[in-house]
Amino acid sequence: MALKSRTVLMGSFGLLVAGALAFVAFRTDPVPVDLHRVERGALQVTVNADGKTRIREVFEVAAPISGTVLRSPVRVGDPVVAGETIVAVVEPASSNLLDARTRIQAEAAVREAEAALHQARSLMREAGEDLTLAEKEYERAKLLVERGVSSVTRLENAEQQLGIKRAAEAASISGLEMAKGALDRARAALIEPVNFPDGPGNTCCKQLFAPVTGQVLEIDMISERPVTAGTRLLSVGQPDDLEIVADLLSVDAVRLETGDMAIVERWGGDTPLEARISKIEPSAYTKVSALGIEEQRVDVVFDLVTPSERRRELGDGFSVFLRIIEWENDDVLLVPVSAIFRKGKDWAVFVSENGVAQTRVIRIGQRNASFAQVLEGLVEGDQVLTHPSDEIDDGVAISERP
Repeated sequence: MALKSRTVLMGSFGLLVAGALAFVAFRTDPVPVDLHRVERGALQVTVNADGKTRIREVFEVAAPISGTVLRSPVRVGDPVVAGETIVAVVEPASSNLLDARTRIQAEAAVREAEAALHQARSLMREAGEDLTLAEKEYERAKLLVERGVSSVTRLENAEQQLGIKRAAEAASISGLEMAKGALDRARAALIEPVNFPDGPGNTCCKQLFAPVTGQVLEIDMISERPVTAGTRLLSVGQPDDLEIVADLLSVDAVRLETGDMAIVERWGGDTPLEARISKIEPSAYTKVSALGIEEQRVDVVFDLVTPSERRRELGDGFSVFLRIIEWENDDVLLVPVSAIFRKGKDWAVFVSENGVAQTRVIRIGQRNASFAQVLEGLVEGDQVLTHPSDEIDDGVAISERP
């Protein structure tokens, strides 16, 4: 009897050992994961873009006449006062006197223009006579139709001819004015040029004054050289009156509107600046990206809201980085974007419940690169798995990484 009891005990102990070994052999270790606690906070959705500063109003000074621009009296960065500071001096070009051949050609052009004017006057008189005759024919045809002697067709023909003659007279008047202009132009070629005095102290030179109070931004002509009328000499502006322009993808620009705020970063200062959209250009243009892809871009202009005293180092043509605020809310339920994934047509997350991963379908609203707004499916305090691996599924044991 004692032997039988011992046998039973030994058998039971063997079964326990075998069970323990089987449990150790086949048990699954918890998968280490990263957990994030769902909390409420601020969410900001932005459109990011590179931009460049530019002076809002740039005034260009150009040569009003052809001639020689003298060496520039100012340098880039010099302060100027509107109407007082001389920024450029232009000496008129000295024209040569008419030589014999040029004079003969000019005189022949005058005679030709006079003949054309005489012809234009004759054509105008002829058109006037034709118009008078057409008016009489029209009145006669109208009277005959009223008496029933003539057909309506004759009246219509007379009316048509009257319109043609009126148009011909108008054309002849225009031709006469053109002939007068041609004659004036031909006579002007015979006018002798005026010789300006040479030497210091002469008053022949044209002095150009600063159009606005500010600084010299750029000088195109520093040394003396010949120029033609309309050639740009320099530009003047107020360096603290800056705006920012950025080219955005058209699909991003349609989500923005005038008045939206932007955060200006990477401009070189310690603190970000604030800007506001002042204008979204109505037309887009094609731009080839660094990857060789054609993109439709839209220029968006921003006014700097930050006072100029806090951005004195910022100048014209400086590069900046913009985060344009498309949407923001200071109190939303947030879930990391790294935690959400697609499950069919829905969004879902893995939630930690008593050390086990469970799938939960959620509905999200706005999102940015880091967080998404939770509308349904989660509550504050839930623990969600971020960057879940392929090992994670419903019912899998998990443990938080230290």
